[in-house]
Amino acid sequence: MRAMLLILAQDLRRRSKDSTLLVFAIVLPLGMAFMFDLVIGGSEGPVAARYGAVGASPFPSSPALPPVVPVASEQEARDLVERGRLDAVFVTGPGSIHVIGSVDAPIAVQVAREIAESAALPLRGPPPIEIVEDATAATRELDPATHYAAGSAVFFMFFAVLFGFTGLYAERSAGTLARLLAAPVPRASVAAGKLLSGLLAALAGMAVLVGATSLLMGARWGHPAGVAALCVACVLAAMGLSAFVASFARTAEQAATWQSVMATAFGLLGGSFFPVSSWFVQLTPHHWFLRGLADLHGGASPLPSLAVLLGVAALTLPFAAKLVRA
Repeated sequence: MRAMLLILAQDLRRRSKDSTLLVFAIVLPLGMAFMFDLVIGGSEGPVAARYGAVGASPFPSSPALPPVVPVASEQEARDLVERGRLDAVFVTGPGSIHVIGSVDAPIAVQVAREIAESAALPLRGPPPIEIVEDATAATRELDPATHYAAGSAVFFMFFAVLFGFTGLYAERSAGTLARLLAAPVPRASVAAGKLLSGLLAALAGMAVLVGATSLLMGARWGHPAGVAALCVACVLAAMGLSAFVASFARTAEQAATWQSVMATAFGLLGGSFFPVSSWFVQLTPHHWFLRGLADLHGGASPLPSLAVLLGVAALTLPFAAKLVRA
């Protein structure tokens, strides 16, 4: 235990002096979240969404709004949303506007909600307009500020984790890893110290981003305990996947290239910045991290997302042992 703590302390001191890690863990994700929130969050341009309406559409035709597809019934509306054919459907009736939204299109559903609320404002007197959202879909969504903040955080977190594994190659080339393994220190302590330092560094960056975006952007991440559990699970999954990719590389440059390709592809296809309607999205940790936060936001349990993320970590983290060798 003492050997592991010494290795952990040494690694944390080294990481605290790494300006590149600081940039990828905090500066870039925070800047990207602000940029997307400023440019897209407040955009008044055309809304790229697919809407339908059962009954009358709640808003007139406008170049700034997408066309609304007529839908025959509420059941058909739910089927179209579940199959990903439409992002949200307005169900209008006497004195009510229901919004049926897709959990995979949080921004489009948020816009639909605001449209429905705006349509209700001019009406006065009975019957009152009641805005009702589908309990299994529309309430499990993140507002734009939170989505951009969380998406940027998980996207760049994969790159921050990358530096920890490429650092092992640098230590191997310099001979420091071989000397450490030759010392009377259990190899398990070396591996645990190295992995734990990477985990703590990544979690520290996530904690700073959660606090900064909450204070400066008004992001609403959810219950602290649930957010902390999702962050830990996502970092473990990222470390496992990075170790899996790096274990097949022979040099630090090769490992960095392969890990960067994986991090970029998973980030874009996982919906870090824009919602993606594809089955592939469910194969990425980014999707399950954002899905877990959306469940927290809607009052649902994030356990399914946590189970997936921890499952990925359990399957891939053992590959890290292959990297800690002379």
